[in-house]
Amino acid sequence: MTEEFRLKADYAPKGSQPDAISALTRGVEEGKQFQTLLGVTGSGKTFTIANVIQNLQRPTLVLAHNKTLAGQLYNEFKEFFPENHVEYFISYYDYYQPESYIPKKDQYIEKDASINPKIEMMRLAATASLLSHRDTIVVASVSCIYSIGNPENFQNMGFELRTGQKISRRELMEKLISILFERNDTELMPGRFRVKGDTIDIIPGYFTDIIRIELFGDEIDRIAEIEKATGKVKEKLDYFYVYPARHFVTPKEEIDAAITSIRDELGVVLDSGKLDDLGAHRLRQRTEYDIEMIEETGSCKGIENYSRHFDKRNTGERPFCLLDYFPDDFLLVIDESHQSLPQVRGMYNGDHARKIPLVEYGFRLPSAFDNRPLMFSEFEQFMNQTIFVSA
Repeated sequence: MTEEFRLKADYAPKGSQPDAISALTRGVEEGKQFQTLLGVTGSGKTFTIANVIQNLQRPTLVLAHNKTLAGQLYNEFKEFFPENHVEYFISYYDYYQPESYIPKKDQYIEKDASINPKIEMMRLAATASLLSHRDTIVVASVSCIYSIGNPENFQNMGFELRTGQKISRRELMEKLISILFERNDTELMPGRFRVKGDTIDIIPGYFTDIIRIELFGDEIDRIAEIEKATGKVKEKLDYFYVYPARHFVTPKEEIDAAITSIRDELGVVLDSGKLDDLGAHRLRQRTEYDIEMIEETGSCKGIENYSRHFDKRNTGERPFCLLDYFPDDFLLVIDESHQSLPQVRGMYNGDHARKIPLVEYGFRLPSAFDNRPLMFSEFEQFMNQTIFVSA
């Protein structure tokens, strides 16, 4: 795979496209923060942007206001850049009912969600590509401003495997489990591994094929990419970098620190006297149960509500999101910006309003407010060089 964007198309820019391409390219190179590309549907705006990306050779985020549009743009950019890393990052929920509490009815609604594993894999692939390759375009819906794990943990907890490397079978298994891979010797899926003798088969969370590690004693003898459907060797590899199986991954010592921080917050809330007896009992019972689950398994239901403690963020400090995985010089393209930007602007307020009763009635600690989408002012900090696309 090349590290340079190479646009493939059976046609060349025509009409007003060449002028638009050169003007946008020059504007970015001269340091303009905001530019706008106007054009009716069918005028080739995506092709124009593709040419700008090839000229600039920068990692690019293309933001769309819904999944349907994101899917269309993803397919178009995949066709224009077949040799490069074109990735897709949308909400991985097929169905999502958020946790809420309606005080007037005294009705608590538990979070209920169905995760699409293929979309989860594509989200992981997007972040892995951004950390590994500059020739990356990510097409995303506005849900990309929601909290995901710390990119430093995601990168630093991954590890490289090389032929000739000294590592025992047990060490390799422990490393995989520490970054949230599950052992399953019968059914291999993304985020799982299986062990047969001195052979360990892995399917990374962002992969469809198998990475086979063959050991000879305590040394890696061979690494190969295996086609899952046929079992045939696609490619022999000298090395392979294994990223964590999920975005929310935390080193053991930071988990211990997070638990202490959660306990401290619980103590402060209970001592404040803001909750009535029922609310205080509810909060203590739930939080202590969650802590017990985290201590035993490393996770709990609704662990994202404690993300501030795991990320070591201050109260009110913004969460990490997809934008943190991009380098400083990335290009932001906002498609249908007249619809996308109002969505970004409104997401924080809706999330915050839903959580107020959960916190006031003892269903959640106040730190749950900090598992949230970005505020618009925080999103603006990522708009270093932006092209707005509008009809």
